[in-house]
Amino acid sequence: MNEFTPIEFSKFSAWAGSSSIWWKLSVTLMAAMLTGVSSEAQQDGGWTTSWGAAQMQPYGTELLPDGALEGATLRQIVHLSVGGTKLRLHLSNAFGQEPLQLQTLHVSLPEGSEGAGPITTSVDYAVTFAGKAEVSVPAGAEYWSDPVPMPLAPQADLVVTVFVTHAPAILTLHAGARATSFYVKGQHVSDEHLDSPQTCTRWYFLAGVETSQAGGMATSVVTFGDSITDGHGSTTDGNDRWPDVLARRMSSSEPTRGMGVVNEGIGGNHILTDGLGPNALARFDRDVLSVTGARTLIVMEGINDLGGLDRVVAHKQVAHDALVSELMAAFGQMVTRAHAHGIRVLGATLTPYVGSDYYHPSEMSEADRVKLNDWIRHSGTFDGVVDFDEVLRDPAHPSLMLPAYDSGDHLHPGPAGYKRMGETVPLAALP
Repeated sequence: MNEFTPIEFSKFSAWAGSSSIWWKLSVTLMAAMLTGVSSEAQQDGGWTTSWGAAQMQPYGTELLPDGALEGATLRQIVHLSVGGTKLRLHLSNAFGQEPLQLQTLHVSLPEGSEGAGPITTSVDYAVTFAGKAEVSVPAGAEYWSDPVPMPLAPQADLVVTVFVTHAPAILTLHAGARATSFYVKGQHVSDEHLDSPQTCTRWYFLAGVETSQAGGMATSVVTFGDSITDGHGSTTDGNDRWPDVLARRMSSSEPTRGMGVVNEGIGGNHILTDGLGPNALARFDRDVLSVTGARTLIVMEGINDLGGLDRVVAHKQVAHDALVSELMAAFGQMVTRAHAHGIRVLGATLTPYVGSDYYHPSEMSEADRVKLNDWIRHSGTFDGVVDFDEVLRDPAHPSLMLPAYDSGDHLHPGPAGYKRMGETVPLAALP
């Protein structure tokens, strides 16, 4: 992989709505990114991660009844960013302690928008693994399918249906799918409609969908963060998280049209400690460095670390100073590790959360956020900055989110806020 040796930096500004966003681009970083994709990969199309989800294990209300997926047909729907002439699936048994056994896996397109996940039976492709219809994914392992020659348009919905012959006791999933999945006992993979299925809003065992485009760029943007990236407060089945908005913008812009967007957010995630899902540094290899085609990373995380410090018991200033210092060091680790793999990093400022119904941040906690944001903007650690704080805050009360963008809990944006965030990312900083 390419390593970065910064030689020269230049600053310039881009106008995003009513906000001026400054970022810094290294001439060497740009060259490394562009040369990181070989001419052979360009000709063959290479593989671009068009959709992805960070993997975790169930917790609390995310637990299904025992054996719910054993001997069941599971149908899941994902929204791709870029299309292509063929695809392959990335499966995960990362948290399973025994093999995950699957059989008769198919990919299709949805039929209509209602009902029990109906599929277009005339566009129904079998997925194989080393030429076989069944696969056993070892405990803790990742697995890729054979290529499937299925033409896909940008921004398409893909239906993935599989018969689960054996599910580990500890399932691997993405809890915050905000997309409806369906499961029913028995083998019904090719059924157009599933008869009276159970539903949930999670994705199981599905970590990524990669596409290949003739002459495509074979690069992806990874968005890495917590519930604000994962889309808490967005519309179920609406695909209106800020990375979704960004992906639609990129599809409409010639320089970024062939690039994928991969949402690796986990709701409740922390940078320094395990929360809902492994801490950000622990999952960085799997959820960023291992993403096929990753060339740009946008990282927005830390609000759960800041809010959690004083949530139950107030701490002295020395504890606040130590936390901010540790977060700065952790961001530095992410940048170092990303650069070693040829990935540029844009740091995103943390949005206002005073008045949060969950954290009730103190004045010291808000001061921590302001200090960390100032460091993100001006330290020079990142290859660029996306100033989400500037565009979502109330100009009259900068510690508060503008009501028009607030989901109502004063921590997470609603759809309008996510739209504003997705519109704020400077496209010129991505290709």
